[in-house]
Amino acid sequence: MNVHDSGRPAISSRAAIWAGLVAGAVFMMLEMVMVPVFLGGSPWGPPRMIAAIGLGESVLPPPATFDFAIVMVAVLIHFALSLVLAFVFAFIAKGRSVGSAALIGGVFGLVVYLVNFYGMTSMFPWFEMARNWVSIFAHVVFGVVLGSTYAACTRRTA
Repeated sequence: MNVHDSGRPAISSRAAIWAGLVAGAVFMMLEMVMVPVFLGGSPWGPPRMIAAIGLGESVLPPPATFDFAIVMVAVLIHFALSLVLAFVFAFIAKGRSVGSAALIGGVFGLVVYLVNFYGMTSMFPWFEMARNWVSIFAHVVFGVVLGSTYAACTRRTA
């Protein structure tokens, strides 16, 4: 664990990167599986909603079909945001146990959901249509995975 002169632990960039990538992948898989299974939507709906952040509303379903370019834009935007969130979270979770970081991460994921689906809807109004329990669950799981992965990675390198 890195330590500043103040004696307080510093964040671990490596742990934040790993945590952001792992949590981002888990989130995307959850959304793409749970939306069709529980909500009857297309697995390509969530990536299209993410891609629309950069490409505009024209990529939104219908049709919610696979499009390589749209999925690649979604992946780039999604993982960039996951990494930014991981670095923000790293400041909150530094020095915490895996269990504590996972719990705090779950709350962090819920806050991210609220910001995304209620605060950001003025810029991205299509997020309103994804206000549902699947999105809430996926965001909370994102946070739990983010927290536990970050804390486990910092323990491993300490």
